[in-house]
Amino acid sequence: MIKNLIFDLDGTLLNTLADLRDSTNYALKKFGFPDRTTEEVRNFVGNGLRMLIRRSVPQATEEETVDAVLAAMKAHYREHYHDGTTPYDGILPFLHKMKKHGFRMAIVSNKADPMVQLLRTLYFDELIPVAVGELEGVARKPAPDMVHIALQRLGCTEEHTVYIGDSEVDIETAKNAGLPCMSVGWGFRTEAVLRNAGAEMIYLSPAELQEALLSEACPCKRKKCERHGNCNACRAHHHDSSQKPLTACERVTRKRPQ
Repeated sequence: MIKNLIFDLDGTLLNTLADLRDSTNYALKKFGFPDRTTEEVRNFVGNGLRMLIRRSVPQATEEETVDAVLAAMKAHYREHYHDGTTPYDGILPFLHKMKKHGFRMAIVSNKADPMVQLLRTLYFDELIPVAVGELEGVARKPAPDMVHIALQRLGCTEEHTVYIGDSEVDIETAKNAGLPCMSVGWGFRTEAVLRNAGAEMIYLSPAELQEALLSEACPCKRKKCERHGNCNACRAHHHDSSQKPLTACERVTRKRPQ
């Protein structure tokens, strides 16, 4: 049975895209670089703020300039990090339901840790007790180190734990941490990108994710799937860690809601 939930932050719990775009463009403009569109910023996020800026500036930009643009972006973002940021529709009721049912929850994000703590406190203070952001000397996602820190702070192990995120970075992070990944289709990546990255399960709404987590059936939504137990999600639900990860028994490939 699944008991512990590790969440990505941006694109999974919070829609931070507008504020990330605005702070990025503020810094780019300050140094005479062209703006980036919302879709460009959407595709650039996932590997931390430095990589966001590295991808946003012209390709030949020197590292010293990248550092300066990053500093300007961070300074602006610290003042405007929740101007347009909101939890995704249905996230707060979903988290309340998870807490009511006794799930232990944590956030793991490639954002700088002080910012992650601010966002956790602002939006999820009574719901998610643990959050881990970028820390000096700790490898960022997709390395598993931050996930291991979150599990330690929760007081649990990889057993009975799933990782929930919206990007290919999250899929790789879960794999590296030895966890099944439940991918969400409402965030920063398209379903096609997630499938190409190896997503085994894609949930299109928090309500759908909630149904899977609370179901007595396995998370692939079959009470007895044809190859029951032969996907990572089934093993997490039925606490079977005796086998190595295998291909999912079912992919959820429905179209994104219009």
